[in-house]
Amino acid sequence: MKARLLPALAITFVGLLICLAPLLWMLSTSLKPFEEILKGGVSLIPSHPRVANYSEALHQFDFLRSFGNSVFVAVLTVLGTLASSIPAGYAFARLKARGSNWVFIGLLATLMLPGQITIIPVFRVFASLGMVDTYAPLILPAWLGTNAFAIFLLRQFFRTLPEETMEAARLDGASEGKILVRIAVPLAKPAVVTVAVFAFLASWNDLWGPLVYLHRQERMTLPVALVDFVGGAATVQGTPWNLVMAAAVVTVLPAVILFAVCQKSFVSGIANTGLK
Repeated sequence: MKARLLPALAITFVGLLICLAPLLWMLSTSLKPFEEILKGGVSLIPSHPRVANYSEALHQFDFLRSFGNSVFVAVLTVLGTLASSIPAGYAFARLKARGSNWVFIGLLATLMLPGQITIIPVFRVFASLGMVDTYAPLILPAWLGTNAFAIFLLRQFFRTLPEETMEAARLDGASEGKILVRIAVPLAKPAVVTVAVFAFLASWNDLWGPLVYLHRQERMTLPVALVDFVGGAATVQGTPWNLVMAAAVVTVLPAVILFAVCQKSFVSGIANTGLK
């Protein structure tokens, strides 16, 4: 049995190296002096590691303000996604109504439309409401149940919960809202954590939305600030990629930490919703 697993383990190891290579290269470059980068060549280990690249990079632009903006938008997006997707997922999974399957199919169909296709009419709506150059276009859609993938994932998980538990609660006089809050959501914790992680990562890494809707520099989130830093830090000798990579490492740290903390629930949520 172990011999049969060797090819699978070897393929997995190769895939792991391919996935980690860009991250290792980014970390290595962030520790190199600028002179070493100018020399060129391929070297994963810096000849003279320079930790000061991080402090220098974070002082090149208003990192703390951009970091705070990203945290603000991401947290409210996660809360809005959970607040709208949990009731919708439960309703599609447990409440039977005429035409609900067709509504669900229509909801899933929205996943086939890239955001670039709908950006013009959506932008005009927010512009008519006076919400351009505010965080509303980045946060409000999450509170309106626009995350079809989150609703789908939660619906799949809610369908796996034992109906006997729900029926016993109904016989005791519990309303559907109470069943959702006190029974369904605690049992669906892995799926809820998975949705929260996906929503956070999508908001944290979003470059398109802030570029379209935000105009003032003090409102920019980290991805936009990092792009501006890459364009503004160039010198006659070239772009200081060591500083750019140092800022990028700090930018991805919250996502890495979040995944490390929620890894167990995240994997369980994916496995139990039929998305293997």
